[in-house]
Amino acid sequence: MKQPHICLDETLGVRYAILPGDPARLDRIAQQLEGVRELAYNREFRTFVGELDGVKVALTSTGIGGPSAAIAVEELYQCGADTMLRVGTCASTSKKVSLGDVVIPNGAVKMEGVSAHYLPVEFPAVPDFQVVKAIEQAAQKLELPYNIGVTITKASFYTQTTPETKPVGPELIYKWEAYEKGGATSTSMECSVLFSVGASLGIRTGCVMASATSYKDYSANGRKTDIDIEDRAIRTAIEAMRTLIAEDKENA
Repeated sequence: MKQPHICLDETLGVRYAILPGDPARLDRIAQQLEGVRELAYNREFRTFVGELDGVKVALTSTGIGGPSAAIAVEELYQCGADTMLRVGTCASTSKKVSLGDVVIPNGAVKMEGVSAHYLPVEFPAVPDFQVVKAIEQAAQKLELPYNIGVTITKASFYTQTTPETKPVGPELIYKWEAYEKGGATSTSMECSVLFSVGASLGIRTGCVMASATSYKDYSANGRKTDIDIEDRAIRTAIEAMRTLIAEDKENA
């Protein structure tokens, strides 16, 4: 049956999927695959399929935030995918993460509402351990600086960047400070949803990001760098997916 949002069906025949947020980012990721072709583009959901080491891999954009990410994961699962790796950027919330560093979440703060529709609030949002290991191995192989730690998944961009302007500003500021004191090293808008939906479906999920900021330096000047931040995240994701494919072949 054709899925209503990604506009694909079970004939997709793909087990592995890489999930960027930005539809335009697919063009860069597609350069890492062979025989790439575009299959569908509806709303924020754009999908390519190509081959990596002889195995078909889907590339599907999810847009910004948890609700659309959950739709993409659900519908790709219905099309046969059981291993999904998000690739994107994040912001640093710790001195441990600098501009351009690769960030590998091993858990996520559920500062959003979507995950509560899948699992009880006390159930942790964590990625698959095999996927986390594959991403770490990729970062090491590429000799990129990286951090493994807890990320914060927020539901709103501007309630982080300007919380003092919001009616519930004091509550927001308290929470952000508490997360940082707990050791959270980054923030973005999809991880906890990806992990929670994946857990509810019994599939493997993980995330690799590159930090677009240094700690508490979110100004335009602070983001100036010669580092190709997006490329770091993409190359790490591709290398991690190679590892997962190889391990699955070996264990088949």
